[in-house]
Amino acid sequence: MNHASIPDFLLQDLISRSLDEDLGGAGDVTSRAVIPDGTVYGARMNARDAGVISGMQLARLSFHTVDPSLKVETLIPDGGVAKAGDVTMTITGDAKAILMGERVALNLAGRLSGIATMTAAFVAETKGTKAKITCTRKTTPGLRLVEKEAVRHGGGSNHRFGLNDAIMIKDNHIAAAGSIEDVLTRAREFASHMRRIEIEVDNLSQLEEVLKVGVADVVLLDNMSNADMTSAVGIVDGAMVVEASGNMRLERIAEVSATGVDYISVGALTHTVTNLDLGLDF
Repeated sequence: MNHASIPDFLLQDLISRSLDEDLGGAGDVTSRAVIPDGTVYGARMNARDAGVISGMQLARLSFHTVDPSLKVETLIPDGGVAKAGDVTMTITGDAKAILMGERVALNLAGRLSGIATMTAAFVAETKGTKAKITCTRKTTPGLRLVEKEAVRHGGGSNHRFGLNDAIMIKDNHIAAAGSIEDVLTRAREFASHMRRIEIEVDNLSQLEEVLKVGVADVVLLDNMSNADMTSAVGIVDGAMVVEASGNMRLERIAEVSATGVDYISVGALTHTVTNLDLGLDF
């Protein structure tokens, strides 16, 4: 699967901060103490588990930030699938430099590959339906851009990136600002023609109210039963994009997809994820 990479310059601050955190003011004191200057080695980044790979761009940047002369070759690109034991990347050059960049590269690539792998499992459950898996804003602070990219590497799609992207009216907005009609009317007056409006509903009666006002582009069905979601899709009848959310565990996805919803948003893709086990060996 081919993906357009994020421009390197947008990721450089993340890499620099991560390396500063790991190296401190003294660098890798162990390697400085025991490895002779000028020692050249070749290293392999190995997938110890099978999964979808993400974060190879960040791994490359980690090594090249430490030492631009390192030769880094990506063998399994972001979005590619690795079997246990596959080599995803090779790094050749100064041994001390490789070891300085190792942990940042593995931490980021392991986490992002875990996200991509989990996303792919959810996407597989939607087979034969129009439903798309999408992520949420429940991301690790400072890592949203790359975690959302990892979701795309796994075959998912992205929800809004931040509060500034779209108008998304939730139950607390309605409670604080008034009725469904009030908040939708104000939202439409505020929004430009380029900004979409999404509103969350908990039941079919709220959905009917939203349709009566008629200004929302997307409706989010929050914690509804499969039966109610099926009814909601019929009631909407193409007038809005329909998104399902709330308690979206992997074992539910096939049934939720079959209700006819357009999107299923899954917070667990980025907040409850196990890193893919990657290792670096000389």
